Amino acid sequence: MSAARAALWGALAVAVGMAAPGEALARHHRAPLKISGMLNLATASAGQLELLPGIGPKAAKMIVEHRARAPFTRVEELVRVKGFGKKRFDRLRPYLTLNGATTLKVERLRAQGRANSPPK
Repeated sequence: MSAARAALWGALAVAVGMAAPGEALARHHRAPLKISGMLNLATASAGQLELLPGIGPKAAKMIVEHRARAPFTRVEELVRVKGFGKKRFDRLRPYLTLNGATTLKVERLRAQGRANSPPK
């Protein structure tokens, strides 16, 4: 293979993320989460909202801002917040309520595999 062709393949590999497969795997294989409890959509802080799977600071801020303008009367109204469609809402629905205190807890479970297996 010529040097030019090798350089092209190297650049292509970097562009598609093949150059560092360990890094790519680390990003895609995160430790599983155990989520328990409920989040009160009407009273949760931005920090508590960020505990929900797939909710970052920007989404949490949008929920808080929307809630300030139009308080939620049903959890299904979350789809009125920009960036929240039915699919995203359906993933979050099991953790949402409008009654009681926020009791949502998130725990990272240890990854199962060779690294955690007992020595032979």
